[in-house]
Amino acid sequence: MSEVINNRYEFSLFFEVENGNPNGDPDAGNMPRRDAETGYGIITDVCLKRKIRNYVDIVKQDAVGYKIYVRNGVPLDTNRKWAYEECKVEVPMKDGKVTADEPDKEKYKMLTSFMCQNFYDIRAFGAVMTLAYNCGQVRGPVQLGFAKSLDVISPQEIGITSCTYANEGEKSSKMGRKNIVPYALYRVDGFISPCLAQKETGGTGFTNDDLKLLWEALINMFDFDHSAARGKMASRALFVFKHDSVYGNCPAYKLFEAITAVKKEGVIVPRSFHDYNIDVNEEEIPQGVTLERLL
Repeated sequence: MSEVINNRYEFSLFFEVENGNPNGDPDAGNMPRRDAETGYGIITDVCLKRKIRNYVDIVKQDAVGYKIYVRNGVPLDTNRKWAYEECKVEVPMKDGKVTADEPDKEKYKMLTSFMCQNFYDIRAFGAVMTLAYNCGQVRGPVQLGFAKSLDVISPQEIGITSCTYANEGEKSSKMGRKNIVPYALYRVDGFISPCLAQKETGGTGFTNDDLKLLWEALINMFDFDHSAARGKMASRALFVFKHDSVYGNCPAYKLFEAITAVKKEGVIVPRSFHDYNIDVNEEEIPQGVTLERLL
């Protein structure tokens, strides 16, 4: 693998949804998530991390160093058990059951390091691995906020019908419901801290190659997540701020505020990415920070 990252980064991703449900709320009948006070659409960081994980899982196909820890349908302790086997660490037991007790300090560090080396999402996002087959916990250098729509969304509940029956005893077709957002452009801001990557300070070992893969995932992840429920989703713009130091050259909020997205003049109800103007005020970007648009 390449060297561990040595620069602080922030990034802003703009992505759109058309006639789909980008992130259903199970507490609201799976309606698209909204801020209850403002009506703006929101998408959780957990949802977006899932898409990044899925992209890496698909393109890397369990390659060495690029396994995925939080994987659909795979118990987490299966991966931790593998770490104990590979590191040849005795499993703590009590009354015939595996406990969450910590092994001695050196073996504990070995297990945590093994998990970081082999699982991309642990290197990126961190993980709590303190249950049975205890492998410790680490904070990841890559963190995302919630995505928020640029305008108030108006979710619609669409009635649908089935032309067939569930079984021979039924004599009529079924009715159903489908929740969609007709159109919305979302923005999510993210942070990458090299201090949480550098191994000397107990970091995960997140490398420059890992970072390159993250940019690829942010750009392409929706192309690997198409479904009838999701509708049409796509990443449309990705801005990356790179600091020339480990600790950064200015507060992150100043960089995020340098990027603005507003509806074009005359647009009342946006229905396309081209209904917006995305502008960068380069005067707000201080010395020591470079901005690159990757999409």
